Amino acid sequence: MKMSQTVSSDGPRSWSAPLAAMLLLAACLLWSHWPTLVELQAFWSRNADYSAGQLVPLVALALAWRKRQALRRLPVRPAWAGALLLVGGEVLRWFGLEYGVATAERLALPVSLAGVVWLAAGHQVFRQVFWILAFLLLMIPWPSRVHEAVAIPLQHIATLLAAAALELLGFFVVREGHVLRLDDQLAVGVTEACSGLRMLTAFIFVSATLALLVDRPRWQRIVLLLASLPIAVLSNAVRSTATAVFFYAVRDAKLNEQFHDAAGLAMMPLGLLLCLGLLRFMSWLSAPDPAARAAPRPPSRPPQGRPGPSRHRTHHPARPCGADT
Repeated sequence: MKMSQTVSSDGPRSWSAPLAAMLLLAACLLWSHWPTLVELQAFWSRNADYSAGQLVPLVALALAWRKRQALRRLPVRPAWAGALLLVGGEVLRWFGLEYGVATAERLALPVSLAGVVWLAAGHQVFRQVFWILAFLLLMIPWPSRVHEAVAIPLQHIATLLAAAALELLGFFVVREGHVLRLDDQLAVGVTEACSGLRMLTAFIFVSATLALLVDRPRWQRIVLLLASLPIAVLSNAVRSTATAVFFYAVRDAKLNEQFHDAAGLAMMPLGLLLCLGLLRFMSWLSAPDPAARAAPRPPSRPPQGRPGPSRHRTHHPARPCGADT
């Protein structure tokens, strides 16, 4: 009984000091990076394309809390390799501050936080929460060059898909750049705000959250994450087409604006349903064949060869040839 009490008390005691060190280092890190956090919050508020970033830290905390039982069973041994990552994150921050690179300054926070976890908790805990720490990168807005390189092609694709869908619905469509003219009566512009970048960042966030939540093989999680791009493009095409049809039928500017905003919100449930449908389809692909499971297995054959001497065989003394029985 005394041994069991000692073993049960070792678990919380082994986590107490590293956890205290981790919380202290994380508090110092957040205090040091507080101006960056304030700037990020202001950016999320004024730029709707990256508004999902403000949900990333909350979801990361929930995912880490969900793993708390598994983390408690892991040995905690501080690793000095985490100090190198922590120093690397602070060097990245210095580079961003010194040369005015906002993206480097923002990236320094999750990199340094990963170094704190690695330093205080050790290799096994760091491996267990690695993807949750990588998930924090989704709260960082894209650099302006990446933003433009993605937004402009998405805007072009949205215009093409909306024009094709409207022609299938029976409209005569003339495309002039990113402006669609329907039956020479109405001009609908696919602006940069309607390019689908907002949906893409939101669906990447949703797909990454689902990939961390579901218990699936790694290849299915990767497919789910990569599928966020076609899902965003498809959802944006549906939104642009429905908006153009509504604008054509209802010539009221106030109602058109309300429908435009409501259609954007309705795409999130649609994207979530498409992600869940993709997961269901992949589970159906990887499920074993029911006929193979129901088929009876052939009976196992005994091993071939000369049987060895039995343990219970009765041994008789040898008799000379021709002896009477």
